[in-house]
Amino acid sequence: MYQEPIFLKSVFKERIWGGTALKEKFGYHIPSDETGECWGISAHQNGPCEILNGALKGKTLDQVWDSHRELFANEEGEEFPLLVKILDANNDLSVQVHPDDHYAREVEGEQYGKTECWYIIDCEEGAELIYGHHAKSKEEFEQMVADGRWDDLLRKVQVQPGDFVYVPSGTIHAIGKGIMILETQQSSDTTYRVYDYDRPDAEGNTRELHIEKSIEVSTIPHQDASFEVVEDVREGLRSKKLIQENYFTVYHWTLDGDVTEKNENNYLLMSVLDGEGELLVCDQTYSFKKGDHFIVPATMTDYKLRGKAAFITSHSTK
Repeated sequence: MYQEPIFLKSVFKERIWGGTALKEKFGYHIPSDETGECWGISAHQNGPCEILNGALKGKTLDQVWDSHRELFANEEGEEFPLLVKILDANNDLSVQVHPDDHYAREVEGEQYGKTECWYIIDCEEGAELIYGHHAKSKEEFEQMVADGRWDDLLRKVQVQPGDFVYVPSGTIHAIGKGIMILETQQSSDTTYRVYDYDRPDAEGNTRELHIEKSIEVSTIPHQDASFEVVEDVREGLRSKKLIQENYFTVYHWTLDGDVTEKNENNYLLMSVLDGEGELLVCDQTYSFKKGDHFIVPATMTDYKLRGKAAFITSHSTK
């Protein structure tokens, strides 16, 4: 039985809105000064992560999903269900929306739509997200888009570090300048741009918009999603369940000391936001530090965490 954590090599994505904060805050070796995304836990075809340790070293996460499903509690599905990213919004991201599973399969031929959630790691004072819109009907939405009345249409929300935002498929949204988030999402890269500030890319071209598809998949009128944060303390670990919904369950963990964890027939995705420590299992010790991403497989039934650190952890919701 496989009894070790699975550490992953991050994949970095350059974006027109990216910057250098992934290097400055996490010490990552980024490809350029316009690096927007760190895919920390990914089996997606556009950026699968390589395994860094153990018997599976050198394989990619999608390969292991296909060949060692026991590590993932024999979960069904052709593709690994989740993707975990850290995003550095050095500038405003485009205003966008994602389809649900049905639309993604019927129109794009993709297995998953994209429901996601954001934990605000850091942000500038007064930083804002776009979350939702003010249109009361599809006709009003279409007219406001056609007229370019973006300030009237788009709903802005101020955020601060530690905030959590749930973004179901169909939600108009955009991450604003000066915000760094950890995003937990369905494993999808399907995005429909509604508005991109008419800005040019490196070649002087504006990026493609997807107005018709955006209108088709958007929730109109906007609906705020409701969720309840549940807090639990066990030994040296304070756990906040941020959300439990159809696709994922996400927690914020604060470790200060030791805790013994029992894995309840599931696998756990772990991203270290701050600090450092050790994971102990079967007389073996594995060190972790800020910026590491790893998976506790379903076969690792008992383990201990020791140190002083903060994590975002998640698993698929069956």
